[in-house]
Amino acid sequence: MLNNLLPIFDGHNDVLLRLRRDGGADPVKRFLEGEDGGHIDLPRAKAGGLAGGLCAIYVPSPSMTKDANGDYPTPSQPDAINETLAMARLLFEIEARSEGGVTVCRTAGDIRRSIETGSFAAVFHIEGAEAVAADLDALHVLYQAGLRTLGPVWSRPNVFAYGVPFRYPSTPDIGPGLTEAGRDLIRACNELKIMVDLSHMNEAGFWEIAKLSNAPLVASHSNVHALCNHSRNLTDRQLDAIRDTDGLVGINFGVLFLRDDGIKDANTSLDLLVRHVAYIAERIGIDRVALGSDFDGTTIPAELKDAAGLPKLVEALRSHGFNDAELKKIGHENWISVLERSWA
Repeated sequence: MLNNLLPIFDGHNDVLLRLRRDGGADPVKRFLEGEDGGHIDLPRAKAGGLAGGLCAIYVPSPSMTKDANGDYPTPSQPDAINETLAMARLLFEIEARSEGGVTVCRTAGDIRRSIETGSFAAVFHIEGAEAVAADLDALHVLYQAGLRTLGPVWSRPNVFAYGVPFRYPSTPDIGPGLTEAGRDLIRACNELKIMVDLSHMNEAGFWEIAKLSNAPLVASHSNVHALCNHSRNLTDRQLDAIRDTDGLVGINFGVLFLRDDGIKDANTSLDLLVRHVAYIAERIGIDRVALGSDFDGTTIPAELKDAAGLPKLVEALRSHGFNDAELKKIGHENWISVLERSWA
């Protein structure tokens, strides 16, 4: 283990959006040299054993005022592609200026080598495919640029599907499933070997993808509905479907998706996060659970604070009874394995 820390490969962070939006000077320098705000920069990643992860490109809604159906407005495709390219450029500039400290990974071998050498293993991920029009031209170009994982929706409708709204208490069974363009998108992702991320997908869309896709079912940052009945969480039946495809669930650190009372309270025990990990490990197997922090995108337990606090979570998992081999699986091996199967 690098620096005696368990290497953590994480299923979701929003650091690119934070760097893009917070208005500070030279976001690349701030990421590489460290800063006070947010959850992730390179020094804090190294301090906590965060060895890499899926670096999301998410284009926010043009306003946070919901429409008559309770949905957030969807950005236009021209606006979304412009923002997507700006954040992708930021990712590649971070890599270029890092002197080997950050590597944009396109294969499982790239991730393994990065972890071995101590280079932050970043995977180009899109959360909500608004940048891609129904003709899918942009998808093919973005793949050539390094895109390797994609969530068709965020929690709003787009040309491909209906994203599950944020509701508590609620099941994920809200709204219609895939459009014809959405079915074309899933087929194209399978052909290109782009991993499809089911987090933010509603139940109808989940089951259509399960029927249509030939790849493992993966939810990069979702939790257990039986423990917290938030619409963003996965039902037992969905968990079983993920098991049946040898897929994976990355546990979201967001307190809204951990607590059984629906309260956004940072004073939330790490024991609740461990409880979600343990539930999935028991129900669908230790090989199918990992971490999907949602760093820089949600309110996490204050005890963690940021990426440098990850050893506290590792110790909480160890105290629950997970042994070293199981911790390696949860920490990074399961993610690398499912990505390898998805990209093969």
